[in-house]
This record gives sequence, structure tokens and C-alpha cells, in this order.
Amino acid sequence: MSFTLAIVGRPNVGKSTLFNRLVGKKLALVDDQPGVTRDLREGEARLGDLRFTVIDSAGLEDATDNSLEGRMRRLTERAVEMADVCLFMIDARVGVTATDEVFAEILRKKSAHVILAANKSEGSAADAGVLEAYGLGLGEPIRLSGEHGEGMNDLYTELVPVFDRFEKLAEDTAPETDVEFDEDADAEFNEGEEIAATPVPTMDKPLQVAVVGRPNAGKSTLINKILGEDRLLTGPEAGITRDAISLKIDWAGTPMRIFDTAGMRKKAKVQEKLEKLSVSDGLRAVKFAEVVVVLLDAAIPFEQQDLRIADLAEREGRAVVIAVNKWDIEEEKQDKLRDLKESFERLLPQLRGAPLITVSAKTGRGLDRLNAAILKAHDVWNRRIPTAALNRWLAGMLEQHPPPAPQGKRIKLRYMTQAKTRPPGFVVMCSHPDKMPESYNRYLVNGLRQDFDMPGTPIRLTLRGQSDKNPYKNRKKAAPSRLRKHLEGRKS
Repeated sequence: MSFTLAIVGRPNVGKSTLFNRLVGKKLALVDDQPGVTRDLREGEARLGDLRFTVIDSAGLEDATDNSLEGRMRRLTERAVEMADVCLFMIDARVGVTATDEVFAEILRKKSAHVILAANKSEGSAADAGVLEAYGLGLGEPIRLSGEHGEGMNDLYTELVPVFDRFEKLAEDTAPETDVEFDEDADAEFNEGEEIAATPVPTMDKPLQVAVVGRPNAGKSTLINKILGEDRLLTGPEAGITRDAISLKIDWAGTPMRIFDTAGMRKKAKVQEKLEKLSVSDGLRAVKFAEVVVVLLDAAIPFEQQDLRIADLAEREGRAVVIAVNKWDIEEEKQDKLRDLKESFERLLPQLRGAPLITVSAKTGRGLDRLNAAILKAHDVWNRRIPTAALNRWLAGMLEQHPPPAPQGKRIKLRYMTQAKTRPPGFVVMCSHPDKMPESYNRYLVNGLRQDFDMPGTPIRLTLRGQSDKNPYKNRKKAAPSRLRKHLEGRKS
């Protein structure tokens, strides 16, 4: 049973920089401008031999209304309540501000264990700020430099007693695990069990799902509704989410890691460095995901950017689910659904058959169908077809529609096999693969989708050349062996 450490403080004091150092990866976006972090980001931290969970929070603002800053503050206060230990950071070069004093008073009331850290304390310019920190009444401050790694030993010394206390608590509350095991009964149970083709997600290896889309499509609201709590910052403003936040959940019995990504605008409109970092973070989440949920706005579906995002997921070889949000405010639902399906077939032919689900992130309607669509897409993405069944299918396809004969030479397709899954990849051995038209490739791919029930998933088809020539035609006649010479001599 490890403990949870929340890093809190004013904007731009270096919380995300320290978070990245503790987790050993550049997970959180870092920039010189204040207020970059808006959501709570969790990570597995390592400090010496200590292992614990660390939370990076938004900068504490002196706002309590329903503005963006006020909502960010409430989310950070929630992190304080969730955490076992709070690391309150100040900027040693700036010194203690009036806002720091207000938040120090809040932490004294809300958190049982607070560690005070004076960040950016490298050099003599920070000495005055470190001395001022004593006046906050939170004990002796630790001199830290999240960027350069100074003061990590002092932080380790502060956290060791906390780690020992939680380790002792884990030992006292651990359930009994020594049980008798009947090998005969276990063997009898597993005797007729078949091995599943699709890997079953576990808490150690959950199903990776990325939710992507344009700004203000409702991605964070949708994930909050799935979680059943306001874990991500939401609001009417477009572009609230900046980091690709990953959250582990058990959704209807299936362990998943869901990535909430920043809204992706057209490349020409993305000018600021921070937005470029946010978009690249979202693209990286797509590459790590197994299933990508492309979230559309029901009022303006299938805009050019939506098509680019869906095409990106397909090119990356990910299973794709199209979800149309804000369905609760749609009046003509049947007519709208018919138009959506027609537009989907016409604009995204490369994802033919992919599930199209209507949802409402606000009310939660359609989430059960979305869950079922994600699981089916993952199953299809992992599907493996036996070689014998593939070659019987290929013979039927060739009989129904033979390949063309460029320059009078018929292209012969000899056999076919599946080379990989995730996504399904097939190899066809044939003559003249370079002369095969793209239309015939599409004919084979569409046939695979329809006949083997693989709708929507990306399918990779590779043609490999195989020569018609006899490999023994020009080979020199082998010299007769000594035994053969002896037998020929006896016959004569």
C-alpha cells in the first residue's frame, strides 16, 4: 500500500518540472508561461527505493467563482483531499507572496501532512526567498531545484517516515493469501477450456483507449461521465484540456486506461508553441492506444478536421470507433442518424463498417453501447484467421473476379496467409505484384471485411512476388557419386 503525494502551489512555480523528474518521463507539458497545467495528472514516482503515486495539479488561483480559474482551483483542492501528503511549492526567487500565505492557511486546515519546498533555489539569489518561507508556519522548507535535480536527497529524507508508516499499515490490513490449492480439481476445471484468441485486459495490462476530436466536442465531459466523477476539468470554453491525461478505470468489468487528449484544430490555425505541444501529446496518445474513439459534435459532424483525425487513427493501424456526442439536444434524431450514416460511408470509405455510436456525455445515454463497440473493435483488431480458411476464400474470390492481365500477362495469386494482428495483416504470394492495380487490392480487402466479419478495423494487405520459373531449369547436372559409378561399372 503506497502513499499519494500531491504537488500544489501557485502557477509557474515548477510543479510539472518536478513531477516529470519524479516519474522519470516528460509526461506533463512544461512551458515558461503560467497556467499550463489544468487537469490532475497521476504518475508512478520513483525516488531512491521509494515507490509512490504523485499528482501534478493546476496552479492555485485566488478565485472561487465558476470561472476557468475557479474550476481549476476546486479540482486542485480535490487533489489535496485525495492525497496522503501535500508538497507545497513556492518560487524561492520570487519569495513568499500574499497568495502563498492564503494557500498555506488552506493547506493547514485540509491536509494532515504538508511538506514545504522552495523551488528554483539553486544559487544565492534564492536565499532570501528560502528564509521568507519559514514565516508560512509549515516547518523548515526544503531547498529544491526540479529542473536540475538539487534537493532530492532532502525530499527523500522527508518521505521515508511516510513510506514506512503506509508500509506498516499495508502489513496490518493485508488479507490472508495462504489458501490450499487442489491441483486435481484445477486440472479437471481447465481440461476442456479453450484459449481465447483475443488477449484479455487486466489491471496490469489494461485496454488502452484514446478519445480524440476537435476542441469542445465534449471529450473530458464524456470521460467524467464514464468515471462517475468530475475528475477532468470541463466547461464551455474550447481548448480547456492541454495534456493527454490517462486514467485507469474498470468500465463494466473491463480494465481500461482512457486517454483524454487536447482538441485538435487545423494545422494552419495552430500557431502557439503550447498548443503545438498539446496536439503532439494527443498524437502520441493515439500511437499508444489500441482503440481510438473519434468524438464528433452532432451539430457539426464530419468536418474536414474530423476526417483528418479519423484517417490518422486508421493510418496508425488503430481500431476506430466513431461516437457522435450531444445527441440529447438533437430534435430530428432519425433523419439525423440516416444522414450521419450516409456521410460516414461516403467520406470515410477506409473505415467501412466501423461502429457509429450516438452518445450524450451530459446525460450518460449510449455509454453502454459505446463500451460494447470498443470491446468488439478490440476483438476484431486482434482477430486471426487460419491459413486454410484464407486460401479457400481466396480461391472463391479469384473464381468470382479474376485479377487483370496487364500487357497480356495474367497475374497469378498462389496462396495467402495472415502475417500479424493488431491490426490484421495479410500476405499474398503472386506473380507481378508491382502490376496489381489498387482497385483489386480494395476488392480483396473489402471481401476480407465482409466474409470474415472484420468491419471498420484497418487491414494491411501486402503482395509479394513469386517467380514462375523452374528453379532447377538451368542447374548443372550433378557429378555421379562414387557408389553410383560402382553400380554402373557392375552393370556393364
